[in-house]
Amino acid sequence: MHHVTMPDKTTLYLKDWGTGKPVILLAGWPLSADSWDDQALVLAGSGYRVIAYDRRGFGRSSQPWGGYDYDTLSDDLATVIQQTGAEDTMLVGFSMGGGEVARYMSRHAGKSVSKAVLVSSVVPCMLKSDDNPDGTEQSVFDAMAARIREDRAQFFAGFFKDFFGVGMLTHPVSNELIDWARAQAMQASLRATLECVKSFSTTDFRTDLAAFQVPTLILHGTADKTVPIAASAKAAYVGIAKSTLTEYDGAPHGLFATDKHRLSEDLLDFIRQ
Repeated sequence: MHHVTMPDKTTLYLKDWGTGKPVILLAGWPLSADSWDDQALVLAGSGYRVIAYDRRGFGRSSQPWGGYDYDTLSDDLATVIQQTGAEDTMLVGFSMGGGEVARYMSRHAGKSVSKAVLVSSVVPCMLKSDDNPDGTEQSVFDAMAARIREDRAQFFAGFFKDFFGVGMLTHPVSNELIDWARAQAMQASLRATLECVKSFSTTDFRTDLAAFQVPTLILHGTADKTVPIAASAKAAYVGIAKSTLTEYDGAPHGLFATDKHRLSEDLLDFIRQ
């Protein structure tokens, strides 16, 4: 099975590697399932079934006009779980994908999920407000959307440098890997790219946290500039009763590449527990 069709006829491209206990990997914005290949290879090679798919509007999936709100995205996840028969699965959500995990746990009561992992996740709330003072100002997201509309290829060139922690004295990934990430981003429709900025920046998952009734691992870099740890991982750890927080000291947002070996081992250790 390489595609799963949603009730609204949107088709999602899907990878299904290996056999054994299932792990579903949810990519971050604006990437595709390919961003998980290093971890998927390790997990599948260690005796697990790994499912990863391109979010609607991204990668090789259909590019519909609508459906980029988290309710619909979590319904897409539910359809993937149902059509692949993934029972007793571990959900792993990176960045924007963490929101899909959270909304699935509440909207679909965590059906078929035995464990959850949030990696560099946007959960519980990115937007700054009186009751979320560590969040990011709306003006930052407005500026991001404006730059994407103006020249998204140029925007992503700079975006992925922060994403992977590239600076004057640090270069944890190659220039070629940054180009590869930008190529993934440019596969997405402009509509999906902009609508998902709106979704991950404004959706408040704080009421979803109580729905995490399974062991949950939270992994986050302390130097993450894309999704700062204070308003995300640290707050999620407080709000999710059965959670464990592991901080990657000095690490940026894109842990699947910058810290890929450690991330793969942490995922393996957690699923084996």
